[in-house]
Amino acid sequence: MNEREIKIAIVEDRKDIREALLALFETVEDIQCLAAFENGEEAVEKIPHMEVDIVLMDIGLPAMDGIECIKQLRPSNPQLQFMICTVYDEDEKVFQALEAGAHAYMLKSSEFDFLLGAIRELHQGGSPMSSDIARKVVSAFHRKKSQQESYQLTPREKEILELLSKAHSYIQIADTLHISEKTLKKHVYNIYGKLHVHSRTEAINKYYGKW
Repeated sequence: MNEREIKIAIVEDRKDIREALLALFETVEDIQCLAAFENGEEAVEKIPHMEVDIVLMDIGLPAMDGIECIKQLRPSNPQLQFMICTVYDEDEKVFQALEAGAHAYMLKSSEFDFLLGAIRELHQGGSPMSSDIARKVVSAFHRKKSQQESYQLTPREKEILELLSKAHSYIQIADTLHISEKTLKKHVYNIYGKLHVHSRTEAINKYYGKW
């Protein structure tokens, strides 16, 4: 067996799609499919005991969906890379998957040659996405950046909010920035006022928030 082979596993509930993918991967030399699972529960149980590089993950699985499957596999298997391969292109599904730890997002409508190229790119360190998914991510980034700019936080306030988001205490932040706790609290008061929030958690969620 070629040691340079990319070893993958498929998690897909539709038998026709699983079999079609297995047949197609049989035609290429550098990608080896070690297993194909029809549900997330079986994947979570068996994949950690396999030498898999990439998991092709459907989202719309019975019981445990693909996003929850990634959440359960990722913490104890940090070497795994996840490629979503689904029919879902809604913003919420895309960003939930990426937040869960997906490294790539492809639609099932993608041509097989494009999927093969994406698997190779992911294995080499890239984060391939179908073009319309990539457009959604870029658009969301621009919206988020525009919203953050609208809050008009000063550079110092942004620095403090970033440290707050890392769960640092007021004493730690004051020491890091070489300012007094009294001065820090004034900055925090101003941050809360600009964001129209009343707590650290609310401030972090509103500023960094979801996509």
